[in-house]
Amino acid sequence: MMRIPLAALIGLFFTALYFLGAIFAPLIAPYGMAEIVGDTWEEWSWAHPLGTDSIGRDLLSRMIYGGQITIFVAAAATALSFITGTVLGFVAAVRGGWVDQVLSRMVDLVMSIPSLISALVILSVTPVTVPVLILVMGLLDATRVYRLARAVAVDITVMDYVEAARLRGERQKWIIFREILPNALSPLISEMGLRFIFAVLFISTLSFLGLGVQPPLADWGGIVKENREGIVYGIPAALVPAFAIATLAISVNLVADWVLNRTSSLKGGRGG
Repeated sequence: MMRIPLAALIGLFFTALYFLGAIFAPLIAPYGMAEIVGDTWEEWSWAHPLGTDSIGRDLLSRMIYGGQITIFVAAAATALSFITGTVLGFVAAVRGGWVDQVLSRMVDLVMSIPSLISALVILSVTPVTVPVLILVMGLLDATRVYRLARAVAVDITVMDYVEAARLRGERQKWIIFREILPNALSPLISEMGLRFIFAVLFISTLSFLGLGVQPPLADWGGIVKENREGIVYGIPAALVPAFAIATLAISVNLVADWVLNRTSSLKGGRGG
């Protein structure tokens, strides 16, 4: 921990900044989420450090609350996708046979349709609420996690220590959580960072298209949509949330790469 690379340190700083802002949003936001406090698209000032949006709401407050919702939805969807995809992937690798074939073919069927199209179809016929968004995003993304978890688990299940556990009569639950999971953490942790970034971009895209987080709630994609017309007049209100999305994605990616390299080096040292 004393030798954190500069890139990882920068990623940790911005990631912690965004997550702390999301956690303490009600305490640090100067105004309410939907409170109208000025004229349309006011310039940056001491009263409004990022100006106001298309209907006169403080943009800094909208960004803070929008970050809270964006990060919460993305984190919850990522957690759901990893719990579902990892468990099913490990079960398919350990059980094999018809269980593996059924699960894999079902995943192939879901993955044959682009995730965005599937989400748009589902959300167009269901109530668009935050729990529904988390459920749809998490289950669609679980297919990607399943493929990775299964591929990693298949390589691990042929190792001698797994065979020894089987010969000792250990149950499948033991094999999955005590033998396979600890040795599959490195690629899964790295993939978790990428999946979180994808979830942030996914929810932002859905909100920009009108099927994501619904008003009066705010998220960064919705803020871009609300202020996109200002770009024509040289008003940067829509660029602020776009910059936040980009910096969060880069920061999480830097942290995920560092964690992967760190865990890989620790494994190499222990093996030697």
